Amino acid sequence: MPIDQAEGTTLAMMEEPAVRTAPAPERAQETDELRLHIGGIQPRAGWKILNVQPGPNVDFIGNCTDLSQFGDGSVAEVYASHVLEHLGYQHELHAVLAGVRRILKPNGCLRISVPDLDVLCRMFIHPQLPPEARFHLMRVIYGGQTDEHDFHKVGFTFDLLGHFLARNGFREFRRVEGHELFDDTSRLMLFGHPISLNVVATI
Repeated sequence: MPIDQAEGTTLAMMEEPAVRTAPAPERAQETDELRLHIGGIQPRAGWKILNVQPGPNVDFIGNCTDLSQFGDGSVAEVYASHVLEHLGYQHELHAVLAGVRRILKPNGCLRISVPDLDVLCRMFIHPQLPPEARFHLMRVIYGGQTDEHDFHKVGFTFDLLGHFLARNGFREFRRVEGHELFDDTSRLMLFGHPISLNVVATI
């Protein structure tokens, strides 16, 4: 989809990328099942937050590469938005996916959102893209690098993500338009187009 056709607006008319998010969905009902939001900060009924940094809404402090504080088959659902791209693809990514598979209940669900490298690359090479917008896209691809955790180590297309999922025991995975759970970067829009690859995987 050409990125300069959004609502009749050309990239040449833009000084900076348009960034928009959708409204947050309604809160879910409380449930006894554990649903784990990796890397989250936003509370939602029925979900617990695991984050490497402490915060007012963080329930578990820890690195997602070590999920040993959660028992085998103890989690009904895992949500990770713009987390996996921060992991090295040689070891860290496999450790996280294997760990998530271990803690998920039978028929458990992993919801993933990552920057879509296909979309970002098409945007980046667009001939009308101004330098400021190209710099912004570069930061989306490689990370904002605002702290030690804000670096990206791997890029994903649907096929590449599917390869890593299958290699770590996920039997089914499908692309979805969105997860409709949190108002976060899974909803990020640039130039009027979503830039996240949203996938649901099951074991």
